[in-house]
Formats: sequence, C-alpha cells, structure tokens
Amino acid sequence: MSLPARSILFVPGDRAERFEKAAASGADLVVIDLEDAVQPECKTAARDTIHDALAALDWPRYVVRVNALDTEWHADDVSALTGLPGLAGLMLPKAQGPSDFAPMRAAAVPLHGLVETVRGVLNLAALCTAEGLVRLAFGTVDFQVDAGINGDREELDAVRMMLVLHSKAAGLQAPVDGVSTNLTDEAGLADDARRSRRFGFGGKLCVHPRQVAVVNAAFAPDPAEVDWAERVIAALSAGGHGAVAVDGKLIDKPIVDRARLVLAANEAYAVPA
Repeated sequence: MSLPARSILFVPGDRAERFEKAAASGADLVVIDLEDAVQPECKTAARDTIHDALAALDWPRYVVRVNALDTEWHADDVSALTGLPGLAGLMLPKAQGPSDFAPMRAAAVPLHGLVETVRGVLNLAALCTAEGLVRLAFGTVDFQVDAGINGDREELDAVRMMLVLHSKAAGLQAPVDGVSTNLTDEAGLADDARRSRRFGFGGKLCVHPRQVAVVNAAFAPDPAEVDWAERVIAALSAGGHGAVAVDGKLIDKPIVDRARLVLAANEAYAVPA
C-alpha cells in the first residue's frame, strides 16, 4: 500500500550541499525552496543551482517550491525546472484558486498547493479542483499573519478541519499540516504531529532534519493500535455470522475498515530489517 509522505522537509534552494543530506534524513519528501528561504538577490542563482542538481540527482522525492504566481520569478522558475529527471513535483505558495496552477501544468509533474491565506481557505472547494493538484499543505505561520490570528492550536482547528474535508471530498491525498517552529521541543513536536494525525492530516511540514524522525513516528501506528487492529481482524475471522466484540465493543464495518487501515499503514511504514 502506498501512503502519502508523512515528513516533508524544507531545504534552502541555494544550499546544494544540503539536498542529498536532506534526502538521507529519513524524510519521505524533500521540498527544495526557492521562495522564503532564498533572498531576492539570490533567486536566479538558486534556480540555476536547483536545475543543475536535479539534472544529476535520481532520488525520486524532490519537490521544488517555486516563487508565488504574482512574483517576477515564477514563470522562469517553472520554465527552468520543466523536464528535469530529478523533479517529483512543484509546490505553489499562497495558492488561492484553480487557475493559479495553470502555468505549472506544462511541467507535467504532480502539483502541491500551499494554503496560507484567508482567500485560499475560503476558496478551498474551487482550489481543490485544480488540474494536476495532488495535495494541499497548510502554511500556518503565514496564515496567522494574514488572518490576524495569534495562535496555532485551537485557534486554527476550524481551518484544519476544512482542509481535511475538502481534500477528502476532492479525492486528494490527506493534507499536510504546518510547521512546529520550536526546534528543540521534541515532545511538543510529537504532540503536534499526533494531533495533526487525529485531525485527518497525512503528514507534517518539517524545517530541520531533527524533526523528521519524530514526525515519522507520530504518523505511524503505535504498538497499541497495531495490537488492537490485529485483535479486531482475528475476532472477525473467528466470529462466524454472529455479533463480534473486542474489548467489550461491538465490531461493525467502519471499525473493521479502520483496523485494516491501521495494519496497512503499519506495513507501509515499517522500517526494513
């Protein structure tokens, strides 16, 4: 079973020496950033750096975040990256409508939309219909600034639910939650990631390699979940045609479906021996 990337690690586009290190971090996906991580005067050089690197690298999980549609760099970013063998996708910052992705379709790669404005959130139903779009990510930090909201927990719960529901309705991959900015608080990061998973997100953005393992672990089923799922399937197999219960709770089709998803995720995310 192929599952969406859990850990999505950003790396500056003007630091070529970090690209392969990021890929070796255990991240499911690496986003090479041409937008926020690169100063304006360095963007052209960074674009050339990425072009040369992706022409030589064969790791199949590099996505590039290009500059926003309304910038002077966007068209050249897309043009320079089109056709590169190492390019697994393009990410559009500040995605607000389906037409925003039109200039990127010529690249013929999966498209990712970073939702980080009020307009983008309020236009999710249309945004999710964009041709070529496979997944949304929540840019929580920029969204807070745009919305005038000061807080990243319950303050954004309604928005998180909108992203999950609209993605599901449109047949997109489960969305990616935003970054945890405290780089030294592993317990807080793990709690954030587990909370994102409970909300229905399929992954989380990372801004440092040390965050990757924590996020990967949080999005994989824990031993207690796997044990429960195995007992559900075993009870179903032994139950014949009568009512089946596990831990005193009746097992019906939605519970069985959930147990099968847990076991599939456990298998997909298992670390090879």
